Amino acid sequence: MSQFLEKTCILRFFYALLLVIPLHLHSQNKEGEKYEYFDLVRPKFDGKLAYETTDYVAQYWRVPGNTGFNNSVKWIAKELEKAGYVLESKADANDRLTYRIESRPMKDPTWEPVSALLEILGQTDPILVSTLNRNMTYLNSVSTPKEGITAEVVPIGAKEDIPNLDLKSKVVFMEFGLNCIYQELLDKGVLGVLTYNNPTYLQPEKNITSIQFRSLPPQADTKFWGIALSFEAKERLKSAFKRGETMVKVNIQTKIYEAEELTVIANIKGSKKPSERLVFSAHIQEPGANDNASGVGAQLEMASVAANLIDSGPIDYERTMTFLWGDEISSTHRYIQEDKTRAQGIKWGISLDMVGENTNITGGSFLIEKMPDPSAIWTRGNDKHTEWGGEVLSLKDMRPHYLNDFIIHNFRQQGEFANWEVNTNPFEGGSDHTPFLKANIPGLLLWHFTDQFYHTDNDRIDKVSQKTLQNVGTAALASSLQLVNADEKTALWILSILEKESFERLENEFEQSQVAIEKGSNFKFEKQILSAWEEWYNKAYGSVIDIDDSPKTKSAIAQKQSNLKSYYNKLIGRLKNQ
Repeated sequence: MSQFLEKTCILRFFYALLLVIPLHLHSQNKEGEKYEYFDLVRPKFDGKLAYETTDYVAQYWRVPGNTGFNNSVKWIAKELEKAGYVLESKADANDRLTYRIESRPMKDPTWEPVSALLEILGQTDPILVSTLNRNMTYLNSVSTPKEGITAEVVPIGAKEDIPNLDLKSKVVFMEFGLNCIYQELLDKGVLGVLTYNNPTYLQPEKNITSIQFRSLPPQADTKFWGIALSFEAKERLKSAFKRGETMVKVNIQTKIYEAEELTVIANIKGSKKPSERLVFSAHIQEPGANDNASGVGAQLEMASVAANLIDSGPIDYERTMTFLWGDEISSTHRYIQEDKTRAQGIKWGISLDMVGENTNITGGSFLIEKMPDPSAIWTRGNDKHTEWGGEVLSLKDMRPHYLNDFIIHNFRQQGEFANWEVNTNPFEGGSDHTPFLKANIPGLLLWHFTDQFYHTDNDRIDKVSQKTLQNVGTAALASSLQLVNADEKTALWILSILEKESFERLENEFEQSQVAIEKGSNFKFEKQILSAWEEWYNKAYGSVIDIDDSPKTKSAIAQKQSNLKSYYNKLIGRLKNQ
């Protein structure tokens, strides 16, 4: 073993010892007795309410303003009241547990499916029926006449073929996306479309009945509709084409009507710093069980258990804890943007999206999507993007903060306790954590991927695990309790977490760079990577000041930043002399 490796082993041992003593997440009651947040949450969070809520919400095809969305809001409100939350309009100054339902006009009408049927004339069994394939109808599709329509289907092999085809009063079939040719098809007088374009990660040749939901622009002045096909339905249709001209009967019934968009916001008011807050967000819309009825359910049980903990008295909430349920991204964006004073007090944002998966069925694993760090620029080693994918970021996109390593550490504690797999992925975006980051608020995502039933009509309650809901909710709530009650001791403990993780990250990146140089990379490029990580963690140390700005914390930050710089310089010297 080289002298360098001996030193790094000693460092690993030292930082492991450093974490043994402060490993617990403590609060303190009036008598001075210490509690561990995980010990408080685990006996109360069994996942039952989360699972029941997921099951209830998942029965509906949900978009803002429609029946399923609004019934989900009513369920949330009912359960919040059971837990002790008081409607804001009826609350007084002493009520710390409150909720409200915000209502706002919608630019476009809402939509919900009623029924749908697709048949090939001359065949006995329908290709698709909505009672078995609830995602078959494109979102925003209009209804056909009640008796349905019968028309010829014209297959289109490529977008470039469209100008040369007579498509008036025809139905079009294609195996590519609709968006870029939607207006062209309208102009050609097409009645509607049959499409197939399931991505490979859905394993369509295995899950032959899966349909990933699709959408049209709002149909205010048209009679256009769309049907998305499963692999099985697509193959049947293509077989019919081989026999000659193909006629289909389509019957689609939907509801399109004016409505208001609802958002539920529940608060546990902080006792000492009420203007500072942690915000959880979970979106109601989308028709799946895991996506995102599971986020709705997990967050609701978190709110319920959090209320029970404050009522039973072992802990207090020094800062405010907020739970938001609404439309993905837009509701969270409005919450941040509509009240600048309130937004200034948001210290942390955490999104729950697809958090209940039975990974033995869906595949993939639980993931913490990190705030932008250098792994979103140079993705190597143990860092991996998901099949969702993410664009390569730049150094100006970095968001150094302790929240990444703090949450990862705590979730891995729950993982070790429950024999539950916890992984991470570099930043990719696309959910409720992005409005926080765009507003320069620390924000990250709790989710699962890959999911072979993602956005499909096979994302049903049988793919949801109550145990997973319990694990995610427990770790999220225990972590949030520590943050809203964070003080000098918490700040010093988080610094110890960051110190361990920063040294290990630099060591791992150094080893990656050693291998890269051996394979032809140059020192200047590899130094840039290590430098980016040193700078990221240097600033992450500095971010701890938002918890506590005491002289002791400031001194600890400065010392650990100096230690990190020294270790970085040693690694760079060794890399240069390789």
